[in-house]
Amino acid sequence: MLTEYTLNTLKALRLPGMAAAFEEQSANPAAQSLSFDERFGMLVDCELTWRDNRRLSRLLREARLKSSQACVEDIRYGEGRKLDKSLMAQLANCHWIHNHQNLILTGATGCGKTWLACALGNAACRQGLSVIYVRTPRLFEELRIAHGDGSFSRRLSALAKTDLLISDDWGLSPLDQGERNDLLEVLDDRVASRSTLITSQLPTEHWHDYLNDPTLADAILDRVLHAAHKISLTGESLRKQHKPAAI
Repeated sequence: MLTEYTLNTLKALRLPGMAAAFEEQSANPAAQSLSFDERFGMLVDCELTWRDNRRLSRLLREARLKSSQACVEDIRYGEGRKLDKSLMAQLANCHWIHNHQNLILTGATGCGKTWLACALGNAACRQGLSVIYVRTPRLFEELRIAHGDGSFSRRLSALAKTDLLISDDWGLSPLDQGERNDLLEVLDDRVASRSTLITSQLPTEHWHDYLNDPTLADAILDRVLHAAHKISLTGESLRKQHKPAAI
């Protein structure tokens, strides 16, 4: 009876990790031989693990990573990709995000930019950092709609509070004046306070011409490229290498 009361009390206190562990201990005769301190320590550890797992699940769900299974442990360094293992190890520990630095991934289509960006986003979530993944064209479409329905300020605020913004497929299509202005607004809120990861087929030396407005281009690139790590991926398309064999 006392066991059931304790179990219900733990659930009422919103301690589901401890409740599950307490229930397991009660059904396990071997646990009865442990001291009170040992059993209580195990309960606390289980509650902490439950909360950590729940938070990670929430962060990954909110991040909406395109490659949800990508992780830094599975990064491939061969096949002419010219990835620096030392640099990737530094990026995987997320100090660059804690220091509010940016990361630029460039390379031809199919070289793994999006997968690598998602792997680093996954690493950030595992360290308790908030992440948002969005394709750049879709971001501009969302901001255009936000202007129309009056939610633009709220959308900017949400982006500004996110530890890591992953902007995928930068530079695929020309920008109009409104999109350039919106881009500056998004990036300006993140300078020295949050990190941005950009993937693009377009080399960074062509970004100024792509933006097609000297004044705004200077302002945007100053906010993006300042204190940014840059990785240029090379090698054959990974999609071609992993095509299903012909039947």
